[in-house]
Amino acid sequence: MALPTRELVILGAGTAGTMMAWLLLPRLPAGWHVTVVDPSTTHIYQPGLLFVPFGTYSPESIVRERSRTLPPEARWERTAVRTVDHEAKTVHLADGRSLAYDVLISATGCRTVPESTPGLTGAGWNESAFDFYTLEGAVALRDRLRSFSGGRVVVNPVEMPIKCPVAPLEMAFLLDAHFTAQGIRDDVELTFVTPLDGAFTKPVAAAHLGDLLASRDIEVVTDFATGEVEGEPTGGRLISHDGRTVDHNLLVSTPPHRGSAAMDDSGLADELAYVRVDRHTLQSVVHEDVFALGDGTDCPTSKAGSVAHFQAEVLVENVLRHIHGQPVRPDFDGHANGVIETGHDKAILLDFNYEVQPLPGDFPLPGIGPFRLLGENHANHWGKLAFRWIYWNLLLPGKGLPLDHRMLMAGKRGAA
Repeated sequence: MALPTRELVILGAGTAGTMMAWLLLPRLPAGWHVTVVDPSTTHIYQPGLLFVPFGTYSPESIVRERSRTLPPEARWERTAVRTVDHEAKTVHLADGRSLAYDVLISATGCRTVPESTPGLTGAGWNESAFDFYTLEGAVALRDRLRSFSGGRVVVNPVEMPIKCPVAPLEMAFLLDAHFTAQGIRDDVELTFVTPLDGAFTKPVAAAHLGDLLASRDIEVVTDFATGEVEGEPTGGRLISHDGRTVDHNLLVSTPPHRGSAAMDDSGLADELAYVRVDRHTLQSVVHEDVFALGDGTDCPTSKAGSVAHFQAEVLVENVLRHIHGQPVRPDFDGHANGVIETGHDKAILLDFNYEVQPLPGDFPLPGIGPFRLLGENHANHWGKLAFRWIYWNLLLPGKGLPLDHRMLMAGKRGAA
């Protein structure tokens, strides 16, 4: 007798969704089908966007056809999600069709909404004001930097949370190195304007990064909640909600982020459209047959590829346990790690979780490294560049990396 067909639907074919498809397909019980829903025909290696403005990567080198990145055994629906009815266990698609599911995994990521900041996408957009979180913005910034000869350059993350929260800091450091290499650093006033009270959200790392910014003569303006941008093709100014202003000739903005619009009316998400999950199990707090991972969750950890990787290892086991009628396990500890480019072929490595902030030390081997935690070296930088190959060939197709999903204290120095 034929087994009944069961449906597992994955929303989103970015890093998180693609990994889950590859990891789950060989381990699902007989009779289960996997459908991935994503309208985009291309997959972008998002960490590479940071390097496009400086010519380190070409746009072509960070984009692949989605047909090459998804497992061939998965059914791919090339359309957008309109909404999710979790009570009826149905996904409503933009083309009018619907998909029923037995288990749903939301990997919808998050999106930039520059239009939500008054004036940001006005007269100066992509002329004196740019983002680098989209391929279009990164290319436009690259073209502008080629002709920029001096003035005040402002890097501004408008609000939190954002994808890769250290990326605006990296942009400031790389701009410093770029202008130095161009021989015009003395003609550039470089300013980092942040809504935070320091350079980063974790105190030890914030102090270290603040000192490094000061050593590079990068001014830091803190507690600045951008409420409006007045811009024109030759420059403009930021205006905070408390009336302070910061002028610029060139603005590199990280616009506000939101979860997927498809989650707005689903009843599964918070007011910013991030799917609400138990932060340790990654199971929806609304419906037991829904799980989520990656940038589109409300987990209080970094929205970064490393987090999606660590979450995927936990979530695969929890989805399988749920399918087999077993309780899910609270095994995700908020583990995140990431490399902060600091320019001049150097970088800093951070490794932390929900409970432990970034600490100095060696990674992955205590006393050996070769990577330094909370310290600059060349190995960190070259490791970050090498990660592009690792991403396409190992991480994305679920072949695994020699990193535990739990954050380990080995090699770290100092108290939590």
